[in-house]
This record gives sequence, structure tokens and C-alpha cells, in this order.
Amino acid sequence: MNTKLKCLLLDDELPGLTYLKMLCEQIPELEIVKTFNNPQKLLTDIPDLEFDLLISDIEMPGMDGLHLAEMLSDKMVIFCTAYKDYAADAFNIDAVDYITKPVKLERLQKAISKAFERFEKSDNSKKFIQLNTDRGKTLMYFNKIQYIKTAISDSRDKTVLLADGSFLNLKNVKFDTLLNELPEADFCRINKKEIVAVKAIKFFNHNEIVLRHIEENNKNTTLILSETYRSDFLKKVKL
Repeated sequence: MNTKLKCLLLDDELPGLTYLKMLCEQIPELEIVKTFNNPQKLLTDIPDLEFDLLISDIEMPGMDGLHLAEMLSDKMVIFCTAYKDYAADAFNIDAVDYITKPVKLERLQKAISKAFERFEKSDNSKKFIQLNTDRGKTLMYFNKIQYIKTAISDSRDKTVLLADGSFLNLKNVKFDTLLNELPEADFCRINKKEIVAVKAIKFFNHNEIVLRHIEENNKNTTLILSETYRSDFLKKVKL
């Protein structure tokens, strides 16, 4: 890798920040622009800083890392935290990765590799796929997809839940075809009949995935995580 990712580090605890900086200095692909132990100070300084990536804690006084990341929508974020509870929220705001403390160098390097891959693809990556629907052809944008399931009326067709809550019926398309076109890091097959967008997930456990989407009965959409696809799913969310 010839290009370096320009990186900011944020952790309100100085020992943790010092340790994180020491690990980052061992990764050749990173250039540490500045370190912060106060999220408000980081926000104040941002207009004068050039960076690609923020590596941040989540629970901090004044402002948590999730809200901070939402304010930096055009920047990549990796979370390093002692808590597993925020993982679904982190992926919902499209975090590159979520690392639980204590941070190990090898695990951090994997996260940086993911960030670098996203960085290289950001300018020229494909953002939609053209498909046939029951109403004609459509351009289906990846960031609008919540999940895809086998259509009830015809197993050759697929039904897509979109971000606005509407459904789209895709005609005569196979899951393998869709998976080959969808961004691999952002979508995962969870059983024989369903593909889910990682950012659409609110909660999950060993057997079940709960989406943020609310159905007509005012309950969240709940999907089954089958044993066949469980291992790949857990690798995808990197917990």
C-alpha cells in the first residue's frame, strides 16, 4: 500500500489513548494526524484538519462516539470500546469496524485493512444494480436496501424491503446473482430465503436477527439466522 490513511485518534482516558497511538504507530498504512482525549475539542479542530479515518471510543463525557460519528458522515470510523452493547448501532451508521477492548494489534490491523479497502473503492464503487420488477426495470441503490427475501407468490421472484418502508418485487432473479452484485461487506445471507443489509440490523443473537424496520403490528421485523449461514454472518459483523 503506497497511500497512507490519515487518521485521528479519540479516547477520553489518556492511558487508553497512549496505548492506541502506540499500536497505530506499528501499522505502516496509517499516518496519525492528531490525538484527542475530548470529543468537543476534536469537533472544534476538525475544520483545520485533513483526515480520512477516525478511531474512537464510544462512552465519553459530553458526547458519545456514535453521535460524533454521525456528525462526520463523510469520514470513515472505527470504534474501539470496552462495551459490546453498541455494535448494532455502530454498524447502522456504517462504521468500518467495531473492536472491543483490550485492543490487540492483529485485530486493529484487520480493521485498518477494511478501512483501506473502503477508501480505495469509495470513488469508483458501483452504487446500484439494474433489475427487472413487476412494474418494469429499476435502478436499485444498495444503500436503500434493508433486506431481500424469496417472494411468497413465486419462489423465482424476490421481495425487497427499502429504507422508506416500501416493497419492491424483483422478477426471476437468483440469490447468487444478487450476492455477486451487492457489496460483500454490507450484505449477508442469513438463511435459504433471505439476505439482510448489515446496517438494517438492530439486534441479533445466535438464532435471530431483529431489524430496525417496524411492521404494521408495531413490532420490529424478526428474521431467522440459520446454522448454515451463522458462521459467515458472525464473521461479517466482526464481533
